Amino acid sequence: MANQNNNQLSSISQSRPVGGTEFSWCRAVPGGTGISVLALLLSKPLDIQILQNALNKLQISHPILRSKLTYTDPITFTIPPSPHIQIQFHDLPSTYNLLQSNPSQSLLSPFHQILEYELSQNENWPNPFDSVQTDSDTFFCNLYDIEEETKRVLTFRLHTSVCDRTTAVVLLREYLDIIREKEEVAGELGSGDEVNLGIEELIPNGKANKPFWARGVDLLGYSLNSFRFANVEFKDVESTRTTGVVRVRFNSDQTDRILAGCKARGIKLCGSLAAAAIMAAYSSKDLPDYQWEKYAVVTLVDCRKELDPPLHSHNLGFYHSAILNTQDISGETELWELASRCYTACKNAMNSNKHFTDMNDLNYLMCKAIDNPGLTTSSSSRTSFIAVFEDPVFNDSRDLQQEIGLEDYVGCSSVHGVGPSIAVFDTIRNGELDCSCVYPKPLHSREQMQELIDHMKRILVNDSA
Repeated sequence: MANQNNNQLSSISQSRPVGGTEFSWCRAVPGGTGISVLALLLSKPLDIQILQNALNKLQISHPILRSKLTYTDPITFTIPPSPHIQIQFHDLPSTYNLLQSNPSQSLLSPFHQILEYELSQNENWPNPFDSVQTDSDTFFCNLYDIEEETKRVLTFRLHTSVCDRTTAVVLLREYLDIIREKEEVAGELGSGDEVNLGIEELIPNGKANKPFWARGVDLLGYSLNSFRFANVEFKDVESTRTTGVVRVRFNSDQTDRILAGCKARGIKLCGSLAAAAIMAAYSSKDLPDYQWEKYAVVTLVDCRKELDPPLHSHNLGFYHSAILNTQDISGETELWELASRCYTACKNAMNSNKHFTDMNDLNYLMCKAIDNPGLTTSSSSRTSFIAVFEDPVFNDSRDLQQEIGLEDYVGCSSVHGVGPSIAVFDTIRNGELDCSCVYPKPLHSREQMQELIDHMKRILVNDSA
């Protein structure tokens, strides 16, 4: 496979301008939102050359993984003709020094500390409007020793303009399959010569059409409604922000009951996750039951199958779209009623093609919030309370523990710039629901988020009994 793809490599670089959504991520990442990280905890001492060779194969098969952002007008993806991303190794002393540099996180595991450290590394990506620009890679890979010759953490850090959640899932699966030398992976890898267009260029004809006046009304509506959105308490609006992660896990019995509750009502898991989080946020305020609040929910939808031509999961890049809905809640609201409302609102929006017609509007408003934080409550840059994905990731990793020592892994993206207070990255792993919930700190404190997420879990478990 490697030889075949090497023959396909051209001797010159390829390039294309970034699309509208990709440009929005170029604006967001320097501020701290849109840094996608895959972190793997390995307990077997895999040779670094094996890891590098697998990384080279991925770069050959998927040109977007070796792309650079070239800050011209317009910004372009430049694809060098050959792999150039190298794994940066951090031995035990350097990893120790890195972890000791933030003593406030000493109670977290080394794996968790490294994950949060990677999510907050945005200095590689400059503001596209800076006067002096240099090309920047979109992909970085690091290997950290955390126990002498026994445990390591391998991280992939990607610019979200080239990496949505589907891309991250495929990247993880293909990389591990290459390491395991599975023959069937050769047929699934990219052809080595595709550089797909941005999502806007692939929307089927007519599906993104919106009359001029309707666009103006929607923009005004989104802007004015944002001042009515409820938020959880902001703890520190002044200090420099980074991204924190709180994980919540459900055992197989709890997972089965939650999924059965969703199936019985004809809804998806995203509706119940959003509803439980909203109820936990409302409860944290000790409001009288009769008082209503309005919470904003963003649902991220993978559009690949709806594009023209349709794309597949191994077509890497950013091909998700966002749907923004609001939900009213009082102290008498019940989980499954709210969950059904959350999911139905998203489904109706998709049936009306709002994930296409409103794409430019939401990108525009996100860039305005980046330029003018004062347009958001307390200059917090919060555009919604929660972000969820339409579908969870299903994965079975039991064999990987024995084969390559994969003890744990997490994939998520940063939110400490513009974005939600909580973004939920849900995976059903070996039949158990595992959610990585990212949040901006110290805008929200770890204790505050841990309490909210624990309450969210209790609501889901108790109401699914």
